[in-house]
Amino acid sequence: MDITIHASFLPHDDPDTSLVFYRDVLGFEVRDDVGYEGMRWITVGPAGQPGTSVVLQPPAADPGVTDDQRRTITEMMAKGTYAGILLATSDLDGTFARLRDGGAEIVQEPTEQPWGVRDCAVRDPAGNLIRINELS
Repeated sequence: MDITIHASFLPHDDPDTSLVFYRDVLGFEVRDDVGYEGMRWITVGPAGQPGTSVVLQPPAADPGVTDDQRRTITEMMAKGTYAGILLATSDLDGTFARLRDGGAEIVQEPTEQPWGVRDCAVRDPAGNLIRINELS
């Protein structure tokens, strides 16, 4: 079976702020920016990896989501418990410095974890957890 991960989705609550974070701070390319009925979906991804993308989407844009569910999603995003992504880099210290200098909310500085990886964690402007593993 030949299956790849093409795109992953993360919610945003401010498309312009999220765009600045992913493009200018994290260094991702902007691949698409689509607006529809006052909402905005922004597709970004790492340079040199055109087949892998992250779609920054309005939370609970699905019309099947109830008002109570929307409130829960908003509350979870504010706490940073709704969504996250795991990235990897060969330059963890440099990447962490760029994120710190760019104003990312620091959750954990680069740390040797007991399970054998060295990683760090930050939150994007919407509260999504971003863990970054160091590639050896």
